[in-house]
Amino acid sequence: MKISLKIEEFAQFVLGVVIFSQLGYAWWVFPALLFLPDIGMVGYAFGTKVGAITYNVFHHRAVAIILGLAGFFLANTVLILIGVILFSHIAFDRIFGYGLKYPDSFKHTHLGTIGK
Repeated sequence: MKISLKIEEFAQFVLGVVIFSQLGYAWWVFPALLFLPDIGMVGYAFGTKVGAITYNVFHHRAVAIILGLAGFFLANTVLILIGVILFSHIAFDRIFGYGLKYPDSFKHTHLGTIGK
């Protein structure tokens, strides 16, 4: 099952790359922005509960999809770009086992404990 889930996440990452390729941005923009959603980890400076909340906001697929769709319906490529970057980043993280965080520890995710 683990391999199947990783393949699914990889397919979603590829989907993000394909959608990005249709936006007209230079290719260097994608890798330059791909890890920007990790800014959500800054919340951990204020404790694990705040950190989990801020991290999860930047790593929740619904947020990525809502922003991307809002950009599509508003014909706003910047919003689409933000949604695609979030979506792709989330898929990339999940391939490596980084999931949504529980408030007790950065290592405690919905995918299990990081490092096990």
